[in-house]
Amino acid sequence: MSVRAKKHLGQHFLKDEDIAKNIADSLTEVGYNNILEIGPGMGMLTKYLLDKKSKITVMEIDRDSVAYLNNDFKSEHINLDTSPTNFEIIEADFLKQDLTAFFNNQQVAIIGNYPYNISSQIVFKAIEYREFVPELSGMFQKEVAQRIAEKEGSKTYGIISVLTQAFFDAEYLFTVPPTVFNPPPKVDSGVIRLIRKKDFSLPVDEKLFFRVVKTAFNQRRKMLRSSLKSFNLSDSLKEDPIFAMRPEQLSVNEFIKLTQKIAKDVI
Repeated sequence: MSVRAKKHLGQHFLKDEDIAKNIADSLTEVGYNNILEIGPGMGMLTKYLLDKKSKITVMEIDRDSVAYLNNDFKSEHINLDTSPTNFEIIEADFLKQDLTAFFNNQQVAIIGNYPYNISSQIVFKAIEYREFVPELSGMFQKEVAQRIAEKEGSKTYGIISVLTQAFFDAEYLFTVPPTVFNPPPKVDSGVIRLIRKKDFSLPVDEKLFFRVVKTAFNQRRKMLRSSLKSFNLSDSLKEDPIFAMRPEQLSVNEFIKLTQKIAKDVI
């Protein structure tokens, strides 16, 4: 039995054992008892995750893949040394789930060969549930992986870079060519690791911080005094040198300081 990749689900099945093992090993296995794999497909990554000490949960939206996994991973092909309760297959759309309900408010690391069409949404959901997600690693379209891990001063540095790095330390690990997939994608892939910061609370109103970052990058070519005019900044605040900068020039810490300045501004 095999599963045919479905274009509308963005499926590209990894077929290289060494790369699958390297992705599985990208998790540090520190500070959590649960690992959630998103979009396991036919389980190329899953079988290497089963060697780990944590409980493994795989979440798959594709019914054919779920049937394959139930047949192949809970039969003679995989000899689970631990209780079946340490491995669970769930048919569900990750983006629609409440992670706290699934894992009873426990910490859970997230991993996967993520479908390109929802990979950024997966990261944003991890940010939303950051209190319960100490780590995320896996494979993205290379351009997206680089953008997530990019630092200020680059044209690829943007909203997802700042919002991710406000709460996680991001590291680009390695590049994966199209030839190791079936069917091969048209672009290279990249594997990254996000490790939640020890102090992942912000010294500023988080909703305002998110709004400032998104508004600034919506007009990334303009100076901040122009792109942030919807905040009705006072004339005196607009004279601050930071407002003569463009968003891609600001580090995460500078965005925090910018948000603090706006919060204190009285017109």
